[in-house]
Amino acid sequence: MSDYQRMAKAIDYLVRHRQRQPSLEDVAQYVHLSPSHFQRQFQRWVGVSPKRYLQALTVSDAKALLARSTPTLAVADQLGLSSASRLYDHFIQLEAMTPGEYQRGGEGLHIQYSLHDTPFGQALLASTQRGLCCFNFIDSDDEVPQQTLQAQWPKAGIVAGLANHQAIVDALFSTAGKPDSPLSLHVRGTNFQIQVWRALLRIPAGSLSTYRQVAQAINRPTASRAVGQAIGANPVGLLIPCHRVIRESGELGGYRWGLERKQALLCLEEAQTQPG
Repeated sequence: MSDYQRMAKAIDYLVRHRQRQPSLEDVAQYVHLSPSHFQRQFQRWVGVSPKRYLQALTVSDAKALLARSTPTLAVADQLGLSSASRLYDHFIQLEAMTPGEYQRGGEGLHIQYSLHDTPFGQALLASTQRGLCCFNFIDSDDEVPQQTLQAQWPKAGIVAGLANHQAIVDALFSTAGKPDSPLSLHVRGTNFQIQVWRALLRIPAGSLSTYRQVAQAINRPTASRAVGQAIGANPVGLLIPCHRVIRESGELGGYRWGLERKQALLCLEEAQTQPG
């Protein structure tokens, strides 16, 4: 079992047993490590201690997080880099396919993909010559990467290959990794979807927005339902942070990779961005 797989199991255990407040020894035993070794590995790969993560998981319900978040996306840009979140939020350059490329379904593009273990499960990453085009969590052994990508890019050439994906995974999940240059995303979507995805990039880690706030940010205040559909179609999870959008009631809403994973991601970001 890899370190990433152990951390994924540990996070899943903490989420499922948070009401019981498991001890460090409980979780370490579950992943077959000594407490001290587990503490070091968790801190290294997740970025916070197990205790801090469990505290965030326990006390931070979504409604309280929303109340503490920036009121609207319109002022998010004023925050600059003041957030203690990872810098990758500010190193994203999103490039959309042109209308002609969209119509051609990726014809002439070459896509390399690879599978990687992360603390939140196995992930599929894929890149065109112009940037990362896919970050999906894989939850089924029956899911075929080529088919997933072919559905998004029906006429592209798709092959297995590492590209620079491990560096991206390290920047996202390892305290030792950080992006040393802006990361380019190359996505296929309608004009409306692209607007929504660009708005999501302006939500800082540790903050939340509602579907209505995203709709207002793109000057479509009555389009909350359509915004939700565009968010659900996000092809690049985590990097385009659709997990930071919830309902006004404080309910998590939807998440194409599961609500437990959404909650776990939000609690991690809450733990990482709080002082102390």
